[in-house]
Amino acid sequence: MKKNVLVVYYTQSGQLLEIAQNVVKELESSGKVNVTYYQIKPVEEFGFPWKANNFYDVFPESFLQIPCKLKQPSSEVISKKYDLVILAYQVWYLTPSVPVNSFLKSEQAKKLLKNTPVITLIACRNMWIKAQEKMKHLLLENQAKLVGNIALVDRNINHISVITIEKWMLSGKKEKYLGLFPKPGVSQKDIDESVKFGTPILESLIHNDFNHLQDNLLKIGAVEVKPFLITMDKRANVIFDKWANFLIKKGMPGDPKRLKWVRVFDKYLKFAIWFFGPILFIVFLLTYLPLMGKIKKDQKYYASVTLKEV
Repeated sequence: MKKNVLVVYYTQSGQLLEIAQNVVKELESSGKVNVTYYQIKPVEEFGFPWKANNFYDVFPESFLQIPCKLKQPSSEVISKKYDLVILAYQVWYLTPSVPVNSFLKSEQAKKLLKNTPVITLIACRNMWIKAQEKMKHLLLENQAKLVGNIALVDRNINHISVITIEKWMLSGKKEKYLGLFPKPGVSQKDIDESVKFGTPILESLIHNDFNHLQDNLLKIGAVEVKPFLITMDKRANVIFDKWANFLIKKGMPGDPKRLKWVRVFDKYLKFAIWFFGPILFIVFLLTYLPLMGKIKKDQKYYASVTLKEV
């Protein structure tokens, strides 16, 4: 009997869907697996390319994991029992995107994910560590079992990717900004090579044994945990928490009073990236040797699919 796999995804540019299709290509061609796609669709779309105000105004609801209303999945999607779910998601403000977060807080997610192995597939700029921790909690709440994680990132240096990703989000064009900057997002090379992840996934699926899947995925480059980004992600989450709780009290999305402060947040964020970021990096370098043991332990943990705080 064929195995049933569900690919759940939300994408704006189409990049994430292309990656997901590559990851399951071997599964589909094996003749042993039926693959079903479920695209998460908000009732009110966020729009792509983004308008500048909307891009930053979505921050409070995103970071605080406040769900939006979604269109119902088809009966074809809901009626099946799946042997594996591949959950492909974007990271918005160090958190699973609003549509994905909303799905995971829905009754449909409870039905689809309960007692089901799940592989998370991330495509983002570079910081996904704490977003994945939030994802682990959401999956636990749905009684799902996280068995694998693949994280593909923009490999350009941090300050370059800050510029190029924002231009992509606001223009809708994945191209070289000014003809000088590298293309934003996950490189086409990494997208094309993501087919390699299908081999260990198919093997685990056929044998119904996912115990060593993440180890096998790590051997072929599914995840790279950069020590400095752990530090930056943790610190940014503390700051974002204060800003998100402040902004949410200023009104609903689009409220002029709130937008005034959202624009202040935009300026603060850019200042923090360009000014505080380098300072934090210097501190990280100065403390690397004394903290090397903890850093390596953190790297190993964040590359895993375990959850240490439940």
